[in-house]
Order: sequence, then structure tokens, then C-alpha cells
Amino acid sequence: MVATSPDTGARSRPMTAEEKKVIIASSAGTIFEWYDFYLYGSLASIIGAQFFTAFPEATRNVFALLAFAAGFLVRPFGALVFGALGDLIGRKYTFLMTILIMGVSTFLVGLLPGYQAWGIAAPIILIALRMLQGLALGGEYGGAAVYVAEHAPQGRRGYFTSFIQTTATVGLLLSLIVILIVTSVVNANYAPVPQFGLDGQPLLDAAGAQVMLDPFRAWGWRIPFLGSIFLLAISLYIRLQMNESPAFKKMKEEGAQSKAPLKEAFGNWKNGKIALIALFGLTAGQAVVWYSGQFYALFFLQNVVRVDAFSTNVFVAWSLILGTAGFIFFGSLSDRIGRKPIILGGCALAAITYMWVFPMLTKVANPALSAAQSVDVTVTADPNDCSFQFNPVGTAQFNNSCDIVKGALSRASVNSHTEDGPAGQVATVQIGETVVQSYDGNTLTGEALAAEKDRFTAEINAALTDAGYPLVAADNTTVAKANHFFDIFKAQNIAVVLILTYLIVLVTMVYGPIAAQLVELYPTRIRYSGLSLPYHIGNGWFGGLLPATAFAISAQTGNIYAGLWYAIIIAVMTVVIGAIFVPGDSHKKDIFKDD
Repeated sequence: MVATSPDTGARSRPMTAEEKKVIIASSAGTIFEWYDFYLYGSLASIIGAQFFTAFPEATRNVFALLAFAAGFLVRPFGALVFGALGDLIGRKYTFLMTILIMGVSTFLVGLLPGYQAWGIAAPIILIALRMLQGLALGGEYGGAAVYVAEHAPQGRRGYFTSFIQTTATVGLLLSLIVILIVTSVVNANYAPVPQFGLDGQPLLDAAGAQVMLDPFRAWGWRIPFLGSIFLLAISLYIRLQMNESPAFKKMKEEGAQSKAPLKEAFGNWKNGKIALIALFGLTAGQAVVWYSGQFYALFFLQNVVRVDAFSTNVFVAWSLILGTAGFIFFGSLSDRIGRKPIILGGCALAAITYMWVFPMLTKVANPALSAAQSVDVTVTADPNDCSFQFNPVGTAQFNNSCDIVKGALSRASVNSHTEDGPAGQVATVQIGETVVQSYDGNTLTGEALAAEKDRFTAEINAALTDAGYPLVAADNTTVAKANHFFDIFKAQNIAVVLILTYLIVLVTMVYGPIAAQLVELYPTRIRYSGLSLPYHIGNGWFGGLLPATAFAISAQTGNIYAGLWYAIIIAVMTVVIGAIFVPGDSHKKDIFKDD
């Protein structure tokens, strides 16, 4: 039986063999699930080329919508399904199911033939497998967090559950490393693959030569998915050796189980308000800091700062290696001073420093781009011609002349400001002394539309190049670059890694203690159900929509950093609500006596 009285000795004694087994078993399986989930995200563009590009645009957009939504929007439903099962039949058997579903669906993605072989069945099956991944992940986290917390001695829950908190970052790191290794090995040892159309004829480029695809993009991307079957076998073996959590066994022996955990957790105000407090006062802010520090930082470095994909992955991987110990540190610290001040402190630091850190990242990683952003760029447009370009799944069309200008400037990482023009006038952009006229994509069709696109692209690119913008990556000698995984021992590369590591430290502050905090909000009988839903709404929806929202805000304002206000506002909201409503002494709670 685990200890149930808080004392200094419990905190300072070493872990028992059984406690180590619990943490290893839970963490290893959860790392594997995050690894599987991130593979799809990291390789989404490659996978999309295999399954979606053969469709007419309207149909392709529907599939793109479903594939995107599965990864984030389905997670709360997995939390409901598996949360209820976890409170009804136990923690162990529930997250055995989640890991099996995740592992098998990931392996099948690696086996699934592309559109050329299976036609429309291929993308439909891919979307179904992606939905299964989202459902499984929705049930996995809550089970692992609850299982470890219910094995932890009183006074050490933050430390024990912090190992679970490392799993998302370690899973991302593992997926990046595997992709880097497989990409290097496959492309170095195998020849490019000629591409053919659906009619079996060779695909030709603009010069008339046959299109060749590097071997990793052609078939090597499947290897990380197929290799996950070995991780599944290991994780299943470890988890089958586990015992049920002592808190659940005690509750079951006493006949205190909930007969309807979802109804009890969310169907009355007493428990329902806990879910709202957990969502708005904890997980929403945690989610935007978590996504900003890892995913958005990776997106920003590659797509905004224009660092190449390989170097970006190397820099982010090293920041994860350097910063991951913070999860354990802050989890352990929360056992002493409480969870609340650390989580809210991380949110507050993020809100205060983001508008300083990300411009610094641009200045360090791409000095030429940073210098060019001082050039005055003015968009003149009818205000009614400018849309808010929120496009999380890439399906919306922004064809107004103002939207075309702002979208082009945002994609080129240009800062600009907008002035109102006459009603009905086609938008223009002045870059330095050069004025470029946009075009109305709603009224033009066919060759006329294509000609205007080509004209506009050529003119705006020429103007940006004259203004100093490094549009051609090969000509930019100032941008940070890593030629191999250990090529970080240069002043510029070290600086980039250190900035990214600071962002990871903020991630560890908000994420390290949160599992213990969520566990302590709920009684044993509804704990799995109760904590899973606000966690996955916060992370799946508030966090998952961050890149698309940030881009839309940046395009609207003409400032590539303005999108950070989304994360800042949500983080501040969490600080305020959390400070008022989240209990500050839950780390002292005895979860064996909470029912």
C-alpha cells in the first residue's frame, strides 16, 4: 500500500522498484502514443501528396478538412469514451486499449497503398485511421496521469506525474530524430523515383523533363510508421505486467464506483464547474504556451524565419534535449510550493516575453530577413475587400485583391501596414519606392487569371528582392544552417538553440505540474472522466488552432508577430481565472480520502 501521509521522508526517499515499474510502464507507452501522433503531423505534406492531390480541388478540400480535424477535434471524444471506461472498468485495461488502437492504426498508415493503387478508398481509410489515432490519444493521457498519480506517495505526486509530462516532448523528439535518420539514410542510398500520373503516363515538369521524387518522399516516409510496430509490442508487454492502481482497487472493494461517470462529472454544477475551471484556469493557457514553445516555434522558424526543414528539426530537437529535464524539476518543485504558482507563472512569463523572444529569434536565425523588415511596406485597399484569413484546414479561398496582397506578404514574412483606399479600388502595395497592383481573383478566369497571377508574383518578388528580402534561400548566406545533427557548435546555431530552449523551459513550467493538479481536482470515482475532457479541449482546440489563428491575425494586421497575441491573450485569461478559482493547496490533498 502506498503512503498516505505527507512528510519530508516520503519526498526524499528513493523510488521503490514497484514505483519505478509503474512510471516506466506508463511513460513508455505514452511516449509511443505521442510518437505515433506526431509522425502524421510531421509528415502531413508528404502523406497528403500520396493520398489527396489526385482529387478535384473541392473533393480534396473535404478530405483535407477531415484529416486535419481528426487529429485535434476527435481527441475530446476519445477523452469521453475512454474516460468513462477508465472509471468503470479500471485504469490499466483502458489504456491497454488505447495503446493497441494507436499502435495498430499507425502501423496500418505505413502499409496503406496510395490513391494510384486503391483509388478513393485510400484517403477514406487514411482519415479513419487518423480518427482512431485521435480517439486513442484522447484516452491515453488521462489514464497514464491518473494511474501514476494513484500510485504516488502523498507529497510526491508532482514528481511522479512529471515523468508522464515528459512523454509528449520525448515523443516529438523521437519522431523528429527517426525522421531525420530515415531521411538521411534513404536519400543517400536509393535513387529518386520517377513519377507517373493517374493515366500511367510520366509526369513532366515545366521544362519537359520527367518529375523525379526523392526516395524518402516517394516511399521512405512509410518506414517510421511501420517501425512503430516494434514499439507497440514492447509497450504492450510492459503494460500487461502492471497491476491496477491502488486507489481504484480500494474504491472497487468499497463499492464506491460511479455507475454513470460522465453524467456525474459533467451533469451537475458542482462537478461541471470544476471542468470549466480546469479548462479556462489551467489547460487553455497551458496549451497555448505548450504549442507556442514547441509546434509554433518549429513552424515559425521554418515558415516565417525561412530556416530549412532539416536545420529547423535539428535546432528544435536540441532544445528539447536541453529543456526536457525542466518537466521533472518543476513537477518536483510543485510538491513543495504548489502547482498553481508554477503553472500560472509560466503563463505570465510567456505573455510578458513572447513579443521580445520571437523577433529575437528572427534577428539571430535570419539577419538578412530581420534587416529587410525595417523597409516601409504599405498596403492601400478598400477595407471591405480585406478578409480575416482564418483557414485552419487550407480549404478557404481568399480571392479579393486585398487578401491576395496580404497573403503574399505574410507568406514572404513581410511586415506592413494598411491604409484605406477608395471603395471598389483594386488593392496596391508600396514596397520602398515601388508600387505593385494586385488583382481581383473573383472576376478573372482561365488564361486571364493565370496571367495576372504570374504578373503580380513577378512584380512583388522583384520589389521585395530590391528591398533586401532574401526570397531565394540559396542566396541567403546569413540564415542559420545545420549540416548534420551535431552541427550546432557555431555562435549563431547555439544562440538559436538557446532561444528555443527558453521557450521549452516555459513549456515545462506550465506542463510539468499540470497532471498532478488535474488529478487533485477530482474524486477517484470520476477522476479519469473528469480530467480528460478539459485537458483535451484545451490542448486539442485552444492549442491545435494556434498556427492557423496566428497566421490569420498576422495577415490581417500586416505584422508577422501579431499572431502571438492569440497565445498571449489566452495565457493572460488563464492567469486571471486560475488565480481566482484554482485551489492553491491541492498538493497537500490526500486523494485516498477525497470521496
